[in-house]
Amino acid sequence: MKKPILVTAIALLLLACSQKPQGYTITGNLTGEVENGTQVFLRKMGENMVPVDVDTTTVENGMYVFSGEPVDAPEVHYVFIDKLLGYSPVILENSEVMVTAHKDSLGLPKLAGGPQNGFFADYMENSQAISSKVRSIQEDYQKAALAKDEATTVALNDEMNDLQDEAREFDVNFIKENPDALISVLLLERVIASRMFPMDEVQTLYDGLSENMRKTGTAKKVLDQLEEMKLMVEREKSTEIGAKAPLFSGPTPDGKELALADAMGKVTLVDFWAAWCKPCRAENPNVLKVYNKYHNKGLNIVGVSLDRKAEDWNKAIADDGLVWSQISNLAYFNDPIAKLYNVDAIPAAFLLDENGVIVGKNLRGAALEEKVAELLN
Repeated sequence: MKKPILVTAIALLLLACSQKPQGYTITGNLTGEVENGTQVFLRKMGENMVPVDVDTTTVENGMYVFSGEPVDAPEVHYVFIDKLLGYSPVILENSEVMVTAHKDSLGLPKLAGGPQNGFFADYMENSQAISSKVRSIQEDYQKAALAKDEATTVALNDEMNDLQDEAREFDVNFIKENPDALISVLLLERVIASRMFPMDEVQTLYDGLSENMRKTGTAKKVLDQLEEMKLMVEREKSTEIGAKAPLFSGPTPDGKELALADAMGKVTLVDFWAAWCKPCRAENPNVLKVYNKYHNKGLNIVGVSLDRKAEDWNKAIADDGLVWSQISNLAYFNDPIAKLYNVDAIPAAFLLDENGVIVGKNLRGAALEEKVAELLN
């Protein structure tokens, strides 16, 4: 009776061993002549999107191999070949993966093996088909533009817009249909960045991801972006026409602190600008003209500069003759006031009435003077 027990124990031990994660193996097959001994680097993106080396190997007879211990979760990595342009994206997962690429087009690899790389390959196949259509339209557009064929350029522009809609729809459908794919998480990052979809739809896409995918580091970044998107939506509501303008304060050129509440007039323009912003500088003479005409009637302006350097900011104020209140945290688009007003491009301006209610946004040229005149005359 002991022998069957022993056999059963050995069988269970072998089964347990076979169920352990096998780690990862990436085998590369390079077509085109690549010298033996050429270094190959496996990298991932670190902080601030700077590539970080994970492993190195060499090319031997057109082949290279990376292998390692089991990974906790799939993650996108990149294969760089020394002295060659571009890189091959691959998903590091506990599987054997084959990466086949020509030395002159590393960015278009064929991936085989591993469920995540299978998802990636499927996506790339369809995405490349759309990209091919885009290139074709761009070539036709250039030819039509050179020939000054306006009717054709308009038609091609419409076709390109339709194709962009098709590409966005394809990405969204891929996410919905492949909830267990890491590429779906990456696509969701792009959906959020595009700002082309309402927040509730993006939330639904995130909620539809599998539990395994929501545990990945990439998904955690997406969740942070989603939370930021929610805050942005709330900030947008707080700076809509009809909303009470958010109050703020900031340092003036002489180092004092100025609050919006202390600088308001019967009408107040909160003007976001910077010395480096050419459209802002081009609009400054018009703003100055309106200020000079209506300041005595109650128009005040608070300039909020998104400069980085105090000397650039101060020089621009002097060069453009800006005589109204100015503040800046010298923090570029990380300026807290810009974030408060949801400003991610300049020039940007908010016109407030005597109660601090926003009555106009981004008015420039004659439109600014017309609205100010309406409020003060």
